Amino acid sequence: MNSNLLKSVIVKHGDTQEKLAEAMGLAVSALNLRINGHIEFRRNEINFIKNRYHLSGNEVDEIFFDELVS
Repeated sequence: MNSNLLKSVIVKHGDTQEKLAEAMGLAVSALNLRINGHIEFRRNEINFIKNRYHLSGNEVDEIFFDELVS
């Protein structure tokens, strides 16, 4: 999870974490737990963010699946 990249996408689109949480039906604290990597985003939540910010598949991968596998 690349939380800094997700935060930058939110700001780039003139949004706030509070507005995103409300749109997703989450408490701000629940969204923050996800952004900070304490809870994983669910597939439908990732899809919601992808659609809200018009993210490409590569951008989704960079944000949510950035861990290196060796």
